[in-house]
Amino acid sequence: MTTTTPRYSIVIPVYNEEPILQSAVLDLIDRLASLGWKEGDYELIIAENGSRDATVELAEKLAARFPQVRTFSFGQPNYGGALKRGMLEARGEYVVCDEIDLCDTDFYKRALEVLEGGRADLVVGSKAMRGASDERPFMRRMGTQVVNGMLRVSLGFTGTDTHGLKAFRREALLPIVHACIVDRDMFASEFVIRAERAGIPVREIPVRVLEKRVPTIGLFRRVPNVLKAVGRLVWAIRIES
Repeated sequence: MTTTTPRYSIVIPVYNEEPILQSAVLDLIDRLASLGWKEGDYELIIAENGSRDATVELAEKLAARFPQVRTFSFGQPNYGGALKRGMLEARGEYVVCDEIDLCDTDFYKRALEVLEGGRADLVVGSKAMRGASDERPFMRRMGTQVVNGMLRVSLGFTGTDTHGLKAFRREALLPIVHACIVDRDMFASEFVIRAERAGIPVREIPVRVLEKRVPTIGLFRRVPNVLKAVGRLVWAIRIES
């Protein structure tokens, strides 16, 4: 683990990613090096959450091998919980939230240009805005549209996407992270919506989404939890706030 404070933190939640974890992390480190990122410039936080395969062991081996990599285990299958903890543990001035099956360094470059240029404090990589390329299966694309529609109707969300790639200035967004109460699939949505409602400058940029593997949790298994989380989110933001 690095001992100096990095400028950038990358947070990647992982769940049952034994088949691709090592190759994805090695490839990401190589591509960051090609962008000029040195070992002390960044930290890569592998936020493991409840894996039943060898993901934990692989993550620990990667952390032992590379000083810029560190990992923790959240203890249960909870994407949002692991992502939130990773955000809170991040030490960099700028934080990038990525997915292990994407590792989109082009997004890093474009998002950080926006943040470091002072044009926004939060950048969302949108799969649904004009110029984006969402190459996931049809039902996965429809799921994104349905959830976004629910968020627009129930919470007045004005963007095009909440889940997936993000980058933000840590100091500006840390209070928003602390304020979020919904976990699992909808934490990322709460994070973006709370930031928007708090008047934090948010900018969306188009991204290409081409997943490297079948999702580790099926779409239809997630639907009941997503519906419950949307209801809780509406209560938390519209009523409790």
